[in-house]
Amino acid sequence: MANNENPPTTTNNEKLGVLLPGLGAVATTFIAGCHLARKGAGVPIGSLSQLGTMRVDGDDTPKKISELLPIAKLDQLEFAGWDVRADDAYAVAQNAGVLERHHLEAVKDELSAITPMSAAFFQKDIPRLEPTFTKTGNKADLVDQLRQDIRDAKSKMGVDRLVAVWCGSTERYVQASEVHQSIDAFEAGLKNDDENITGSMLYAWACLKEGVPYANGSPNLTVDTPAAIALANETRTPICGKDFKTGQTLIKTILAPGLKARMLGMEGWFSTNILGNRDGLVLDEPANFKTKEMSKLSVLEQILEPEAHPELYGDLSHLVRINYYPPRGDAKEGWDNIDLLGWMGYKMQLKVNFLCRDSILAAPVVLDLALFMDLCKQKGARGVQDGLSIYFKSPQDSANGIEHDLFKQSARLETLLRSFM
Repeated sequence: MANNENPPTTTNNEKLGVLLPGLGAVATTFIAGCHLARKGAGVPIGSLSQLGTMRVDGDDTPKKISELLPIAKLDQLEFAGWDVRADDAYAVAQNAGVLERHHLEAVKDELSAITPMSAAFFQKDIPRLEPTFTKTGNKADLVDQLRQDIRDAKSKMGVDRLVAVWCGSTERYVQASEVHQSIDAFEAGLKNDDENITGSMLYAWACLKEGVPYANGSPNLTVDTPAAIALANETRTPICGKDFKTGQTLIKTILAPGLKARMLGMEGWFSTNILGNRDGLVLDEPANFKTKEMSKLSVLEQILEPEAHPELYGDLSHLVRINYYPPRGDAKEGWDNIDLLGWMGYKMQLKVNFLCRDSILAAPVVLDLALFMDLCKQKGARGVQDGLSIYFKSPQDSANGIEHDLFKQSARLETLLRSFM
């Protein structure tokens, strides 16, 4: 939970800069949606910070979270980001094909004005991407360059505060090693170009050094290491992650708690996806898919607690597949087959077909994380923010432990927000 220590005061007219490593489909859909909502040309559906409500003690009438807490308003947000290509946000959004033409044209000027900063990128981490706009230098040099980018972006946007949300691709699978165990070890690894330090870790390290809250929207290791957690605490900076909980896993964390609540048994849960955007292309590489697979597979065991209910879930078979299918673009489709056990062990099946939109589901998550992480910073919170675990497939461990059940995660979020009221 948050550690509140002499929280600074804020004013209603302060501007917040949102830094987005990875200026792709998710990031541009998020930015465009914020501008459309400002103009009254769209509704930020899916955003708890904009549409969610809570009850205040002694009042049975629910009030919007945005009315109860001093979170930044949409018209206070400015945007900047990094990418491996130099295309402006309007060109990226056009190519992504998520938003319809009338929406893009309504915010063309705003999107066209956002050009990315060059990326810190290593081909080994994401071999399916073809970068054309990258920085050079060893890893310590790259962190210094990113820190300068952060300062320059803050000045250029004319903002009072910053927050960062990773919207980039899934990297190759990396396990925490010796270089990730302490601040000193990581700093030495940067100077030595340690192969276990990936590109996303450089962005996180630069942000933490600058005191910028950092949310990890991918399953990359990034800030889920002792070194990053130690630095976040040392610089009094909030962190959270990992991997936006959007489509199939969102449904999984809604259904599984309900099935368990009725003590229905489960023999297997098979999940498969088709996806044709850049994320799908990256995940077509086995080493990158493994990172995503580990994130998706971590959900059911924690929710179902097979060690406490061996007769119901002790032999559960849980499989996940993702297939790159270019014709589908950003409109991914997920199929789930759930093999259930009922009274006296009789078998049943539940099948789910979710035709969803990857970036449409992720955009409100980016908004909420930006606003709530900034709130955490302003209230003096630092380190892992488990109150924001509702937004992630694979939440980081904390003093309160890992929680995957969406409804328990919702209670954690409300507890966090109430602590700031």
